Amino acid sequence: MKDACMNSKERVLTTFANQVPDRVPVNYSANQGIDRRLKEHFGLKPDDGEGLRRALRVDFRGVGAAYRGPVLHKDIPERGIMVDNWGIHRRWIEHATGGYWDYCDFPLRDADEETVSKWPMPSPDDHDYSQIRTMCRDHGEYACFVGGPGIGDIINSSGMLRGMEQTLIDLISEEPAGLLLAKRRTDIYLEIMRRTLETAEGGIDFLYMGEDLGTQIAPIISLELYRKTIRPLHRKFVDLAKSFAIPVMIHCCGSSSWAFDDFIDMGINVVDTLQPEAKHMAPEYLKQNFGGRLAFHGCISTAGPVATGTVAETETYCRKTLDIMMPGGGYCFAPTHSLQDNSPTANVLAMYETARKYGNY
Repeated sequence: MKDACMNSKERVLTTFANQVPDRVPVNYSANQGIDRRLKEHFGLKPDDGEGLRRALRVDFRGVGAAYRGPVLHKDIPERGIMVDNWGIHRRWIEHATGGYWDYCDFPLRDADEETVSKWPMPSPDDHDYSQIRTMCRDHGEYACFVGGPGIGDIINSSGMLRGMEQTLIDLISEEPAGLLLAKRRTDIYLEIMRRTLETAEGGIDFLYMGEDLGTQIAPIISLELYRKTIRPLHRKFVDLAKSFAIPVMIHCCGSSSWAFDDFIDMGINVVDTLQPEAKHMAPEYLKQNFGGRLAFHGCISTAGPVATGTVAETETYCRKTLDIMMPGGGYCFAPTHSLQDNSPTANVLAMYETARKYGNY
């Protein structure tokens, strides 16, 4: 075992460089139900996210510029619809163990190019960058990132406004309205990311972006179509990060390893999510085919033993994943997506305790 002398920032950046840290870095994401139960378990207040991250020994912290501009799209309370500043419509759907915000209406589904060009979107000028340096300083010992799974993605976010079917048709047919929507979102987020990175003055350690490219059994689109329509937009975010000399992590759900060589070629350093149930996404497959060329973040299934098994099964499963992914470095322990509300609190605690006990080098 290495001396435990690294702070979180050093630990994550060492891992992202495919080198061996003192222990496996740990990350956390959860739906609101399990998040609330975990805070109750640790005796934390409902709004004490930092306290929970510390209790779980999370090595990552996100920073970002808050939107301070006008409300661009109104909610529809009579239908229970929440509408964000991109115009995405969501409604709350209850289920047996909690609930989630589901996308609906798809207001740009039938929009033409002119309508998309005039659709109100948040301006980079209406974001508050003044607190970025303070955030980075306050989280100086942690790996600070800007962005998230919804940054740079085309299929998901365009789908939230145009519907998934129309979005895929847009990509295949090069429909001008759909391509313009993707370009407008990309340009806005690129400028927000650029201003945030400039203001941080070196305090941000990596850029986090996303694009879901797979179902559980196959790619959503072909590699040829990815290279033609999406990769050029992704490349802009990668090039931005490289201009600030920081690595890039991409969130990519489902069977997505078919695109990993392109990620590597573009300069992406880390892949996130890594759903082990999906085709060609098992930890053994990823480590054998991409180990040393990509770092990995995820692999702990939110649909596996953590959600459906016992505490003992959860520990066995997490320990097996660590045994496969840890050798040689390059692995961050994290759920494949947000931990779901159907996960027993005891299982989630066992998950993080297993990382604490067995994640040391």
